[in-house]
Amino acid sequence: MQIPGYLTSDEAAERLGINRQSLYNHATRTPDFPKPTKVGRASLWAEGAIDAWRAAHPKRQRKR
Repeated sequence: MQIPGYLTSDEAAERLGINRQSLYNHATRTPDFPKPTKVGRASLWAEGAIDAWRAAHPKRQRKR
């Protein structure tokens, strides 16, 4: 399903560099993480909200 301005769960997870389960974990456990919009059984994520959250929460760097 493609709706302009929205990402599927797989697309949102890929954009954030995480797996789909981590995306859902963030949605339920991280208070300021964007919540999905349900369309039928599909969860769609506002593209702008995902990008804004990533900008406010940069990726952690791995320690070497």
